[in-house]
Amino acid sequence: MLDRPSPATYGSDMPVDTPRLLINMDALAANYRTLKRAALGFEVAPVVKADAYGLGAVQVSERLWEEGARTFYVARLSEGEALRKAMGSKQADILVLDGAPLGSGPQLKAGGLVPVLNSLEQIERWRKEAGDAPLPAALHVDTGINRLGLTMAEVEMLAKRPDRLKGLEIGWVLSHLACADEPGNPLNPKQRLRFDDARFLFRGAKASLANSAGIFISPLYIFDQVRPGISLYGGDPTGQHGDLLQTVATLEAPILQVRDVAPGESIGYGGDFVATRPMKVAIIGAGYADGILRSTSKGGVVWYADGPRPVVGQVSMDLTAIDVTDVPQGEDFGDMVELIGPNLSLDAAAAAAGTTAYELLVRIGARAERTWKRFS
Repeated sequence: MLDRPSPATYGSDMPVDTPRLLINMDALAANYRTLKRAALGFEVAPVVKADAYGLGAVQVSERLWEEGARTFYVARLSEGEALRKAMGSKQADILVLDGAPLGSGPQLKAGGLVPVLNSLEQIERWRKEAGDAPLPAALHVDTGINRLGLTMAEVEMLAKRPDRLKGLEIGWVLSHLACADEPGNPLNPKQRLRFDDARFLFRGAKASLANSAGIFISPLYIFDQVRPGISLYGGDPTGQHGDLLQTVATLEAPILQVRDVAPGESIGYGGDFVATRPMKVAIIGAGYADGILRSTSKGGVVWYADGPRPVVGQVSMDLTAIDVTDVPQGEDFGDMVELIGPNLSLDAAAAAAGTTAYELLVRIGARAERTWKRFS
């Protein structure tokens, strides 16, 4: 059995019915260093959008600043403003992936934020904010994912028409891989070659293509900067490098009641799970409001008493039932059950729920009591 934090790790003043999310800051830092090595020493720019995938953008960014991170990516303007305020005098580059949506220019400028410009309209919008000093900007090139981004034709036009970028200081050129979690997918080399063409046109800017999975495809995808997200937080999008990454998030919930269920009786909403033998069932104080997806109702497991325990019946908003019939020792009110952690990895829990580590992590509810902990 792998060691996991005891309930005492979180402090003694928390209600016994509260799900608890422990964020291991040492593991976060270790993953950053691992990714730095995998990126051959090139810049690692953490993606801290969606509140660092639910783990706390401010706390995560502060810790990674200590490790040497100086560039951070967020999705929304509001995320960038909050992070800039929290980081105070730290001279971090904070890039906003949404770019410069309509009406956002003054706030981006006031916050010292860098828009990742996705269209010719956004470029013109940001240029209008420039005064005597050029404004920093990044160009986002769509190389095949067909979401946000400039087309290759638009990038080529901008390279020939530098007047269209007058007033801007292009510090970054980036793109995003669509299939990096499938190293053999033919779209990966297509995107890399297109990106190589685009970044050649803006040789003075930092080039950034690889996300978490892209870091591990090949050194050819590294360029000047990588942008990991899920791998920083312990997820392995490739399914091949989990042994290199440490568990950052441990989500636990307390047992509220243990009950006997006779053969023929059903458990939970809908009555679709019916006991076929005498069962002992523990009801834990967490449900889909806390991030246990309803899809976990079929095939999901948790970790309790040195082993995996199956979820039985439908997950409800606040409660989940687990089968503890075969647990050899007694169960005590308030015992903690591991939903994600060292014994039940983020990727394994996500697979059991039929989803991805990304979704599972960001779905952890706000009422889970968060604690950021250093163990060394």
